[in-house]
Amino acid sequence: MTWWLPATIVMAVCVLVCIARVFIGPGAPTRLVAFDTTNTLVVALLVVLAIMFNQVVFVDVAIVYAVLSFIMTLYVARFIEGKKF
Repeated sequence: MTWWLPATIVMAVCVLVCIARVFIGPGAPTRLVAFDTTNTLVVALLVVLAIMFNQVVFVDVAIVYAVLSFIMTLYVARFIEGKKF
């Protein structure tokens, strides 16, 4: 068995736990952190899939997804803080 299968399973379980935290989180900041953690785990999963399938395009998708996730996190954080854009 190769190394990527256990890594993928562990990260998928972590994604499920983070998604649960997004829905049951006590407040907006906790939910935002859980959502950002989920996005980070998805990026890591995309990189593992790129290695697994030997496809560089997954890394490109992971980079674009990470940038969009970062921008979304900044936008929602400013919205929670109550400042105008």
